[in-house]
Parts: sequence; structure tokens; C-alpha cells
Amino acid sequence: MRYIVDHLPPGTTIKRQLLITNRTDETRRIDVYPAAATVEGSGFKFGEGRAANELTSWITLDKSAVEVEPWGEARVLATVTVPPPASRGERYGVIWASATSAPREGGEVTQIHRVGVRMYLDIGPGGEPVSDFSIGELRPARGPEGVPTVTAQVTNTGGRAIDLTGSVALTDGPADSRAGPFPVAQGVTLPPGGSGQVIARLPAELPNGPWKIEVNLESGMVKRSITAQIQFPDAGQVGERGSVISRMTSVWTVGAAIAGLLLLTGLAVLVRRSRRQSPRPPTDAPRERIPVGR
Repeated sequence: MRYIVDHLPPGTTIKRQLLITNRTDETRRIDVYPAAATVEGSGFKFGEGRAANELTSWITLDKSAVEVEPWGEARVLATVTVPPPASRGERYGVIWASATSAPREGGEVTQIHRVGVRMYLDIGPGGEPVSDFSIGELRPARGPEGVPTVTAQVTNTGGRAIDLTGSVALTDGPADSRAGPFPVAQGVTLPPGGSGQVIARLPAELPNGPWKIEVNLESGMVKRSITAQIQFPDAGQVGERGSVISRMTSVWTVGAAIAGLLLLTGLAVLVRRSRRQSPRPPTDAPRERIPVGR
């Protein structure tokens, strides 16, 4: 999943072009609208329906709905205008493309398919706040049915919200065995200063160990790794925390604007980037694609 991410001084106007693709055999009416979002409890939470917040009041769309032919596409231009008195801080939202399916014959259930692009906008003077996080305690466990897991405690030590992805790999196991890499659970989002957990679920047949584990996590272009010694417990138990061997850091700077691509139930939305403008709205359409994910 990819997003619109930017740092904007008060009084700034930016434009993003959304490319909406209909991947079905029917003409679809697509409603397009901004809605509120928050970062709570290690997750990015969408507001109900068309819930509004401060960020949505700054967003205007040149079309509120488009008719898209089978396997066709349409474009919608989103303009974000930050008012000069806007206060410092990060705002969250989403731009939805929503299609409603007619009830089937004899049925009363209407299906609504939505695909959206998340928005993370940091407001304030000067440069963009640094994104960073740290990996803390590693804890192995086995569920009641014997499925092993590894939980990593993570803290957002930077000034921007982070979305964590990554993997874990095991080496130096019994008989010099190896396993993985295995993905960590998706959907972990932390606000600045927030802490949470990422979890990797491993195959049930994995022996207890001991193992050397390498955990690699990333948010955008910020990457962190930790290597530790762990021992899985028996079924239904939580093991001792891992003994840290080493930590590694890799950081690259990322441009302020990020394009997004999302797919859902035959509907796709692609965001294209325009160059940042002064408060006066730009007159030229964006032409550049930025295939960078957060």
C-alpha cells in the first residue's frame, strides 16, 4: 500500500492527480471524496462514511463523481490548500473512490466497494521532521495449538507517523538449520512518540531451537535491523526475551511527496504528483509519476 505523504508550510497549495481504473466488464459510476482518518492504537483508522476533519476541509476535487467505462479510466484532480494560520502538526485523511453495486435479483443487499489513498500531511515551517524508530524487546511464544510467533516492541522516535513492514529470518538452529524469511503482520501504524508491536507467525513444525533471529523492519526509506538469540517455548507458553547480538541502521532521505497505488474489487486509484506550488494555484497538469512507497 502506498500513500500521499508531504510536509507543507502554512499557506501552501499542492495538487495530486488521481487515475481511477475500472477493472470490470461494466460501466461504473465512481464517487470520489475525502474523509477523515486518525492514527490510534497502532493502527490507521478511517472515519465512518464521509466523516470530516481539519484536513478534509483543505481538500477540493475537480470532480465528485466519474463514469468509467469497462476497463477504462478517468482522472480526478485533488487540490490541498493549507490556510496560512494552520497550526503545526501532522494530519491524516483518505481520498476514497467508491462504487455501489446494484442488489442481485431477489436480494436486498447493496455492496459498496471503496479503494482509497491514505494522506499523511505534516504542517509547519522549515524542513520536514525526521522519521525514525527503534526496535526493542523480542519475545518468542507458542500458541495453544503450537504455532510459534515472535513479537518485536517498536517505538516511533521520529516526528512523522510510521507504517511498519518487514520480515524475520532464523539461522544457526538445530543441526545448523535455517528458516524464513517470514513476513511480519501488516497494518502497524504508530504516531510520533507511540509504541506498539509487530508480530511474525512461523510454521508450527519449527523446532524450539535455540535460534539466531534477524528482524528487519522498515517504514518508507528508514530501515532498522536487530539480531538476537532466542528459544521458543512449548505450546501455550511465552518464552524468555531474546538476547540481543547486534543492531543495524539504514536511512535514506525520501522526497516530500509520495504517489500511491491501491487495488480493490476491480477498482484502482493511482495518484500522480505535481510540482509543489506557492499559494497561487498552478496552471499546468502534473506529469511525473513517483513510484515510491511509505
